[in-house]
Amino acid sequence: MDLHIRYEGDDDPEKCTARRLAKFDLAELHESHRATPYGVVLNPHAERALSPADATETLVALDCSWESAGEARFSLPGDHRALPYLVAANPVNFGRPMKLTTVEAMAAALAIFGEWERAEELLSKFSWGHTFLELNEEPLRRYSECEDSTEVVAVQQEYLDRGK
Repeated sequence: MDLHIRYEGDDDPEKCTARRLAKFDLAELHESHRATPYGVVLNPHAERALSPADATETLVALDCSWESAGEARFSLPGDHRALPYLVAANPVNFGRPMKLTTVEAMAAALAIFGEWERAEELLSKFSWGHTFLELNEEPLRRYSECEDSTEVVAVQQEYLDRGK
């Protein structure tokens, strides 16, 4: 599976997980929508949840600041899918639900697709990376066992109900 990132460059370059993935040739950065290939686009505003049924040859993420991550920024061509409920392990948003870095989002998608070793490889480039898989091991495993988006949403609802 090819990993592509539409890179906005509006975050601190020292903390940018997308740049580090590119540095280690684990993902390809694109500085324009036109240069970004068609694929499954990780989009927190998407109407459908990502599921194993979405596994494809091309996974695309948008790397931008959370302050500017509005719906308009996600105009990339492709099949847009939202990640289900997960908790961030990155130092900036540790423990906060759904505030994932680009590497956490891509690793989560890979795990949902059953590509655990590849997810671990991406996260191994960050001192806190292993913590993401530890914090989310159960939900990621359960999401990866689902047939489709509907089942993922049902599993996600169990985690949301626990937080009430």
